[in-house]
Amino acid sequence: TGVAGAVDPAKEGIPSSFALRQNYPNPFNPTTEITYQLAGRSYVSLKVFDTLGREVRALVDGVEEAGYKSVQFDAKNLPSGEFTYRLTAGSFVNVKKMLLVK
Repeated sequence: TGVAGAVDPAKEGIPSSFALRQNYPNPFNPTTEITYQLAGRSYVSLKVFDTLGREVRALVDGVEEAGYKSVQFDAKNLPSGEFTYRLTAGSFVNVKKMLLVK
C-alpha cells in the first residue's frame, strides 16, 4: 500500500503541467518513493505492474487536488525483478520502470 502526501512544503503553488518522476532510490530494497505532480484536480490512478503486465499494487485510486505528490511503495512481499508503474490523471498517462533487488 502507498501513502500519498505533499512532496516538499517549500514547493508552493500549483504545477503548470502533469508529470511522473522516476522513483528514488532505483534500484531499491524494499521501499522506494514515487513522486508526481498534478496541474489540476483529477481522478488519479497510480498502479504497479510486474513484467507480465499483471497489476501487483494500486497505490492511488481516487480524486486528488492539484499539487506535488509523493507515495511510498513497499515491495517487501514481492520477488526481485523489474516492475513498471503507471500514472493516469485525467488524459495524462505516463509509465516508468523500477528495479527491486533483494
